[in-house]
Amino acid sequence: MALNDIELTGHEQIEVFGAREHNLKNIDVAIPRNQLVVITGISGSGKSSLAFDTIYAEGQRRYMESFSSYARSFIGDMERPDVDKINGLSPVISIEQKTTSKNPRSTVGTTTEIYDFLRLLYARAGEAVSYVTGKPMVKQTQDQIIEQILTHYEGKKLSILAPMVKGRKGHYRELFVQISKMGYAKVRIDGEVQDITPKMQTDRYKIHDIEVVVDRIVPKKEDRYRISQSVGTALKLGGGSLLLLDENGEVQYFSQNLMDPESGISYEDPSPNSFSFNTPYGACPVCKGLGQIEEITEESIIPDPSLSILRGGIAPLGEYRDLWIFKQIEALLKTHKSSLSIPIQKIPRDVLDIILYGSEEPIAVASKKYPGTDWNTKFEGIITFLKNQQESDSDKIQDWIKDFLIIKECPECHGQRLKKESLHFLIAGKNIAELSEMDISDLTAWFESVEDRMSQKQRLIATEILKEIRKRLGFLYGIGLNYLTLNRPLKTLSGGEAQRIRLATQIGTQLVGVLYIMDEPSIGLHQRDNVKLIKALKDLRDLGNTVLIVEHDKDMMLESDYIIDIGPGAGRHGGRVVSQGAPKAFIANGGITADYLSERVSIEVPAKRRTGSGESITIKGAKGHNLKNVNLKIPLGTITCVTGVSGSGKSSLIHETLFPILNRHFFRAKREPLSYKEVTGLEHIDKVIEVDQSPIGRTPRSNPATYTGMFSDIRTLFAELPESKIRGYKPGRFSFNVKGGRCETCEGAGMKKIEMEFLPDVHVPCETCKGKRFNRETLEIRFKGKSISDVLDMTVAEAIPFFENQPKINRKVQILNDVGLGYITLGQHATTLSGGEAQRVKLSEELSKKDTGKTLYILDEPTTGLHFQDIRKLLDVLQKLADKGNTILIIEHNLDVVKVADHIIDMGPEGGNGGGKVIAEGTPEKVAMMKGSYTGQFLKKELGL
Repeated sequence: MALNDIELTGHEQIEVFGAREHNLKNIDVAIPRNQLVVITGISGSGKSSLAFDTIYAEGQRRYMESFSSYARSFIGDMERPDVDKINGLSPVISIEQKTTSKNPRSTVGTTTEIYDFLRLLYARAGEAVSYVTGKPMVKQTQDQIIEQILTHYEGKKLSILAPMVKGRKGHYRELFVQISKMGYAKVRIDGEVQDITPKMQTDRYKIHDIEVVVDRIVPKKEDRYRISQSVGTALKLGGGSLLLLDENGEVQYFSQNLMDPESGISYEDPSPNSFSFNTPYGACPVCKGLGQIEEITEESIIPDPSLSILRGGIAPLGEYRDLWIFKQIEALLKTHKSSLSIPIQKIPRDVLDIILYGSEEPIAVASKKYPGTDWNTKFEGIITFLKNQQESDSDKIQDWIKDFLIIKECPECHGQRLKKESLHFLIAGKNIAELSEMDISDLTAWFESVEDRMSQKQRLIATEILKEIRKRLGFLYGIGLNYLTLNRPLKTLSGGEAQRIRLATQIGTQLVGVLYIMDEPSIGLHQRDNVKLIKALKDLRDLGNTVLIVEHDKDMMLESDYIIDIGPGAGRHGGRVVSQGAPKAFIANGGITADYLSERVSIEVPAKRRTGSGESITIKGAKGHNLKNVNLKIPLGTITCVTGVSGSGKSSLIHETLFPILNRHFFRAKREPLSYKEVTGLEHIDKVIEVDQSPIGRTPRSNPATYTGMFSDIRTLFAELPESKIRGYKPGRFSFNVKGGRCETCEGAGMKKIEMEFLPDVHVPCETCKGKRFNRETLEIRFKGKSISDVLDMTVAEAIPFFENQPKINRKVQILNDVGLGYITLGQHATTLSGGEAQRVKLSEELSKKDTGKTLYILDEPTTGLHFQDIRKLLDVLQKLADKGNTILIIEHNLDVVKVADHIIDMGPEGGNGGGKVIAEGTPEKVAMMKGSYTGQFLKKELGL
């Protein structure tokens, strides 16, 4: 029997008994081991509760239990999930979307460790070139230096100099005393040889080069010993470097370190840290390795030059007030025959420079206290003042200055993050930053043939490192991330992209016998690349692992080995196993998910597509990131879908070009859009609303009622009741976040945390308020027989008839119900909401704002975490909005959404450098017939054309 056939745990399946986490109804479920298993079901049915909050939490807890009690006292303990027993549990690894780092120093390269191997490659095999002359740097031994002196300078008068100071300011009195005590009589200061004299010093404010004259000789073969002694002494004094000065004043540099023989610049021997932008040894000194700097510019403090200073033309100062700084500017303008009331653009340039950057010339400001006398003062300048204030410890001042900071590319490293020495180590003609800027496709091709462009020595050193780099690049390529670059910050990736990067890293570890749990890894992935993801997951399974995925993707379910459907409804109506089995058996069993999979039920294509209002918003010449001079036309009054393979430029065009343009136009936002030529048609809409994938507040005190603003209206309603007025209660009395009406024992949390030494913390309902959050007096106020606590415990569906006569509240409750959240309670902790639920709460908050029929809604993959049935509900809401004349712009890969759109804009044809163009646009039927569009190919099949 092969080793792989032996079931090491003695279990053929993972058995869960009595799972009751969140809404799970005491369920028993068996999950086959070493298979690809999908957990699916209606949003909010309890999928994540089973996969993450029960199975993963128990696996993690058991791992922690293996530590000593001493170690656990430092780490803390995991809370035991509410489950009777789990058998056959393997070591468990969770790959979630929420674990993405927001640190600007985390990049694709550092996360996958490819950049770490590149650093090692450049440190060991990189060839240094001079950043002054571009010629190779050389390293010489003491014997080689002596040999060159005897060969090239025999019979010539020479001075051997040891460099002590290179390009630094200072008076160096102590240094000259020290040199004199060592027995040397001459030094060369800034190119001039001088005798050392008592109290000798240099100008402390100027930059100097200082060398000691160690010896003056005429080299002959018989003097080799003396030359050897002098060279050794000079190298010791000069830290491994020396200079030769001949009788004509010509200088030749030599060094035991890497040195340019022409200019004399030297580099330290490289180490992997020399190529890290996260350490002082490699980071650019100006931007500290971020590639960007925050700068206060003229444009940021004078947003509208047509305004005068009097009317607030200088943003940090605001409109004219009786302040000292305005008196100074007024006096300054008066001396130059100008005034505060003329537009800033008409102030002479030299005068504006003094206002912005200051001047050493004193200005006379009339004294208010002593009429007839003047104060002579120097003006610091607005920008100079703001830059000095950046060093302030005050958070308030820092926040104020942030409004005037613009992020710009670092002028020193030009966004490459490393110091110039590190950028001048090359392999096959490229530095490490140039490789980081290539997308994975180009980088893979470059590494395929790199040995052909390496020297024999480099090939020997690099063999093993290249194997590791190629292996990791192969994993990224294999899961459809070939369009990413290594220097792409992790915080700019979608949840699905970050999850797939972690998946690639895990495949690289080659672990066996592990239970991997993933949360919708297909998010943000085009149908074309889904095939690659499924193959990667099957490879992980074939190594001998169990792969458990919470997923709604149709292809993923059909390709899996086993499906578990949780339901039948959501929230209180879910939490049961509806159906389970291999895909064929699962479909035969029936049920809502099986009906959609077998296409017995489907989302219908509308009989007629909207043509829109005839107006449009047009952007011309968009060139940000990988966009290739794109012209975008969005027909207003329609549902428009922006599609395309991952990395084709959808987010660059919509989130980073269009939205900042609109945001700046309507709300004067500071965020700069990516490069574009012109935009037209903005007058046809009156506001823009963006619903992206960023989560809502994730503290237990945040809930759907507080997030949508409904709770403020509910508190006002309770404060308006006659009993409240008699008692003098204001709306604040009904808040669980401030003192007054809340229970002070638990401070409005409803639960008390009891800390247990060596055991997990236990949360118990507060003994005073019994989990109701409010004190007895507050709970005595009732509306329709219900207290404020009872209202928070209501489901959205129950709240609709309860608030039918309160239009403001009812509208918000109704929209929560319309987006499929009728089962959640108004006061449900944000921490217990799934990703899809949190996003729909955010969406409903935006939809509850009154639309005007001229609103543009921008949605980023709103189907994230949604079951087929929930997508249908969401589309009904969006169709109603569009019917009123609003425009819905959706970035989406889900074909159920794409096929019902009125208009499609397809980006591509590929991702990264191979994308950035609009390759097809029009109705779904038109795009489906276009060759060269991957979206079209899948749409053709979906529409049955």
